Amino acid sequence: MAGFKVVIPARYGSTRLPGKPLLDIAGKPMIQHVSERALAADAEQVVVATDDERIFKAVKALGLDSVMTQTTHQSGTERIAEVAETMEWPDDVVIVNLQGDEPLIPAAYINDVAKVLMRQTKADMSTLAARVSDRHEVFNANAVKVVLDHDDYALYFSRAPIPWHREHFPESLPDNVALPYYRHIGMYAYRVAFLKRYCQWPASPLEKIESLEQLRVLWHGETIKVKVVDKIPEAGVDTEEDLHRINQILS
Repeated sequence: MAGFKVVIPARYGSTRLPGKPLLDIAGKPMIQHVSERALAADAEQVVVATDDERIFKAVKALGLDSVMTQTTHQSGTERIAEVAETMEWPDDVVIVNLQGDEPLIPAAYINDVAKVLMRQTKADMSTLAARVSDRHEVFNANAVKVVLDHDDYALYFSRAPIPWHREHFPESLPDNVALPYYRHIGMYAYRVAFLKRYCQWPASPLEKIESLEQLRVLWHGETIKVKVVDKIPEAGVDTEEDLHRINQILS
């Protein structure tokens, strides 16, 4: 089985935490922690994609590959498509989109999302999910839910509590009711040919409503394979509180 690439989109201009990729965590910039997770996986190449010269220089100083991209991309997927074009990767190459604010993502999950795509031909995109065990997550709009078919292909992603439990919603589920819910883990793998198609599609109405870029894929009739993993990984860094939490874990 051929190898895969990992591309890490890293923007400087985070609204809640500016300069996030360069913030110190346990003596290293966050982007270094994320890159080390990717390097610990089976990827044959790891590239940081950024639109900021400061991040580009910092990554190069670490001896890692980096590509400067445009500032106008609406999503990490579009940024990765530009990297694939710049690097002249062939259409059949598999790329993992690893978010630049996930310093604790397991390397095994990076392998999982790539290899589940590489083993089948029905989909040109894959992602991960884990079964929800905390009832509060079902109603948490920041915890994206995914509904799967019988072969673990995605039917829909939503911030809403789907599927809707007719007997018990809108109240919380009682303890004796099983949770048939899966939380989406926001890491993707795609083939280069798929990225070229994706960038030709306009943003879909569903994508705009839910603010979920993967809905553009379903809207245009494409298929997403979902690998169900054992547990939801430690949350990434979006706020100062997250930064403090992960500093404590890695220190």
